[in-house]
Amino acid sequence: METTPELKLDYPCHWEYKLVLSSEHNVTTIVQEILEERIHEIRKSQNSTKGNYSSYTLRVLVHNADDRKTLFHLLKQHQSIKFVL
Repeated sequence: METTPELKLDYPCHWEYKLVLSSEHNVTTIVQEILEERIHEIRKSQNSTKGNYSSYTLRVLVHNADDRKTLFHLLKQHQSIKFVL
């Protein structure tokens, strides 16, 4: 079984997550719940063809690999977020 190599990043650095959620939810409120006081940027990317889903790019400063992975899992676990990339 082949393992993927660990990313070689110079921390701290800005990292972007792609979020997909139902258009009925407020991405700003959801991200604020998860990140609390952390400074971040949210940019809308696209809407689905029927307008049911929206995607956003979340940019946040991560301090190390554990921080980056923890944020990914917190975002992924939120009930209103359908996908995190």
